[in-house]
Amino acid sequence: MLRLLSLLQTHRFWSGGELAERLEVSPRTLRRDVDRLRDLGYDVDAVRGAAGGYQLRAGSNLPPLLLEDEEAVAIAVGLRSAAGGHVGGIEETSVQALTKVIALMPPRLRRRMDALASQTDGLPWSGGPVIDAATLTTLAQTCRDDEVVTFDYTAADGTASGRRVEPYRLVNLGRRWYLVAYDRDRQDWRTFRIDRVSGAPQATGQRFRPRDLPGGDALAFVRSGLRSQPQRYQVRVRLAAPAAEVGRMMGRWGSVETVSDGECRMILNTDTLDWPVMILAGLDCAFTVEAPDELSALLGRLGERFVRSAARPG
Repeated sequence: MLRLLSLLQTHRFWSGGELAERLEVSPRTLRRDVDRLRDLGYDVDAVRGAAGGYQLRAGSNLPPLLLEDEEAVAIAVGLRSAAGGHVGGIEETSVQALTKVIALMPPRLRRRMDALASQTDGLPWSGGPVIDAATLTTLAQTCRDDEVVTFDYTAADGTASGRRVEPYRLVNLGRRWYLVAYDRDRQDWRTFRIDRVSGAPQATGQRFRPRDLPGGDALAFVRSGLRSQPQRYQVRVRLAAPAAEVGRMMGRWGSVETVSDGECRMILNTDTLDWPVMILAGLDCAFTVEAPDELSALLGRLGERFVRSAARPG
């Protein structure tokens, strides 16, 4: 029965003959095991006839799940990260869920999680906005279901407005979450910072046919919009390192252009200089700050502080 559940949790349609052959049981035993799963709360659809078969569908309650080893570890890692994240209201719930998952793990997997906890240091980010978990999940569901959603929004200049949009995708970029959506009233694509959504978004129940996003890439769309917006600093640093190496360190935060073999330029628009400093500190190479002057001054102050701290008496 557990092997049957593991197969059904792929949510594909299985013919009765295929399941019986895989499980090496008779059709009668297969039907009995399906009935047992239903008694446990699993919603299993059955189609009779020559082309009949079975498919697991989502039910009204969450029944027990069967997880492969790697799936269990992945869930535990995700819960551990969420417990210290920037989505408000899920920290305590994540800790509770993490405790349950680890308690049920066999010793070999628990040792892996213990190693992760003991050998990993977290970096607490400061200044990142905390968003409401219910807001995030509501927007995610409307993206998935192609459902028009309305919400109140405050722009960067403080202007408040009501929005009615066709949600396309959520994008997590650094410490912020964004919603890419087609604004019906403005008849154009827009990017919304989710921490600027006030009140609870309302799913209207009205479905729509998804439009084609310009470029087809939600992440690229958000990054392009951020680059076009005026921000406090435009960071430009020339580094004696391959572009690929610097790009891995930067991730989604900016762009890297090749200057020559073994040399590149990092370009980043940002409101704060903490992330550029971290990138430069993590790269073992020489570099020259081209802009802004504030970054050069900050690095100078930090360098003097580190030299003083590292100096030994005598």
